Amino acid sequence: MNRTRSSSRQPQNDQRQEFQGAGVIPVIEEQLTVDKRVVEKGRVRISKKVRETDETVNIPLVEENVQVERVAINQFIAEAPPPVRYEGNVMIIPVLREVVIVEKRLVLVEELRVTKQQTQTQETQKIRLRKEEVSVKRVSGRKP
Repeated sequence: MNRTRSSSRQPQNDQRQEFQGAGVIPVIEEQLTVDKRVVEKGRVRISKKVRETDETVNIPLVEENVQVERVAINQFIAEAPPPVRYEGNVMIIPVLREVVIVEKRLVLVEELRVTKQQTQTQETQKIRLRKEEVSVKRVSGRKP
């Protein structure tokens, strides 16, 4: 902290005469100046290390197989084509063909019977995992 004064405590001779004769009182003021500075208190060193490890994991895999069975129908149909339908877990898709005669009719040629089967297997795979480790070390610095 630095202190500076705008005037001294002892009035000069001219001021002293005015004070005695005219009733003038000198007013003194102190002023303060505050400064700050950056001081190094210490240092730190941060390092990071990546460590890799191999892990063995079991991963469930799902596989779906489809069987298609063709069933011959060969029927003429007079109305709109039949929709896709289900019988249990079997999806039945009608297959149509147009036959040219004197008049045109839809013939249900066959149905596709689609059955889904699901199998699950275990597969062992090696997977590399990474892990980061951080260390902080204080380095001695200058003391103020």
